[in-house]
Amino acid sequence: MENIVLTLESKNKLMEYVNGSRLSRCEQAVLDDILVAIEKSNHEELDWFNSFGDSIRSILMNVHAYRKGLEFGFSEIAFDKYGWFSRPQFLDIEDIKLDASVIHLGRGINNIWTYGMNHNFGLAGGGYGLSVYGKQFQSRKDALACALAELKQMMTDKIGDSDTSNYKQPTIIATIKAIDQQLVGLVQLSLF
Repeated sequence: MENIVLTLESKNKLMEYVNGSRLSRCEQAVLDDILVAIEKSNHEELDWFNSFGDSIRSILMNVHAYRKGLEFGFSEIAFDKYGWFSRPQFLDIEDIKLDASVIHLGRGINNIWTYGMNHNFGLAGGGYGLSVYGKQFQSRKDALACALAELKQMMTDKIGDSDTSNYKQPTIIATIKAIDQQLVGLVQLSLF
């Protein structure tokens, strides 16, 4: 990646980057904000953008990560040893084991919840961790209900799958039973 310091004369360099790249929506939004700062000759805002990296790509991605963190109340600006934005630490992290699968719940500083999960079908599986890019919920209960529904749908889709090497039916059935127990617990809690 080519190093850059954003200045009032950076517009051409940014346009070259745009023409040579396929920008995501989030990258385009940050780039538009940088271009507005250049148009308004806002040195203070350009300095702020410059504090997020030394290349166009790192600035775009790090500013986007910072803004996503703000949605959960995380406002600290910190970078790892490679210059990428440091992952904020969620509060009230909880792991809910469902046979061979796990749902990870976490709360942001502003009480917005999200989840990650590791799903395991017996051999096949996958997952994703808690992240500021996750779905947002107003309560733990809502986050858990959505995660359970997502996991149950994944498991249900593999019932009877002919690939019994990857999709072990006993694991899938046991996971669905564990999910159903959690769902009953959620319903019982909402009655009180």
